[in-house]
Amino acid sequence: MFERLQKKWHVSGGRLLLILVTFAVGGSLTGIIGKKIMNLLAIGSTALYIPIYIIVVTLVWPFMVLTVSLFTGQFLFFRNYLSKLGRKIFNRKTPDSGTNPKHRIAIFASGAGSNAQKIIDHFRTIPTVKIALIVCNKPEAGVVKIAEKENIPFLMIEKETFFKGNAYVPELQAAGISFIVLAGFLWKVPQALINTYRNKIINIHPALLPKYGGKGMYGAFVHEAVIQAKEKESGITIHYVDEHYDHGDAIFQARCEITEQDTAESLAQKIHRLEHEYFPKVIESLLENKF
Repeated sequence: MFERLQKKWHVSGGRLLLILVTFAVGGSLTGIIGKKIMNLLAIGSTALYIPIYIIVVTLVWPFMVLTVSLFTGQFLFFRNYLSKLGRKIFNRKTPDSGTNPKHRIAIFASGAGSNAQKIIDHFRTIPTVKIALIVCNKPEAGVVKIAEKENIPFLMIEKETFFKGNAYVPELQAAGISFIVLAGFLWKVPQALINTYRNKIINIHPALLPKYGGKGMYGAFVHEAVIQAKEKESGITIHYVDEHYDHGDAIFQARCEITEQDTAESLAQKIHRLEHEYFPKVIESLLENKF
């Protein structure tokens, strides 16, 4: 049962425990508060007591679980959970339920997800493109909370299936994914996934390829290597993904100056600004002009 809940809610074992604790404590508090309210109402008729009690606890329960979730750190999960529950009860359609987007994007990320958030924000009002899935290989990554906050379906992947199994191709196809964006995803993309989405997977690299690319060249390692080499400029490269690290054809590059005062940390900030400015725009342009 617990494994089914983990897969259904896309959470780690630790988070599942906190969610279940929130449900339990919130339910107990709901019962206590509900009885106190009924005592204040002093309803003598049994025929009236039961339906009114049901209404009271139904109204109190969401507030109790949200309150408890603040202490268990699961507020975003329960906010989204209650939102979905409300739509089911009242048969409300989601804002994009009447649209049929031409492109359904999966964002693969391993970290905080700042690029993922910028991409989500950019396409929020573009009806032809939908961020349909967030894929991650680290349960503790910040992008998990972004997926919850944005109410975007989430897929947690593990190495055995990704590299030696079906590479989660069936799950991507079931979600209708037509295009994949790697936004700080640290695993090499397996051949099975490349074959299925040939020339439909792109990555952003924090340097001017072909320099400072390849295995092990990511994040701070790239910026440290650039600084140590006393380069005068660095930048970003958006490129197609093929069978080799940072090797696919370049789509776009943007540059920034490196001063004598720059460190790996300050260069990283410059690179992040370029990523946030250009990555969403390049994705939109690519989709409009090629697909």
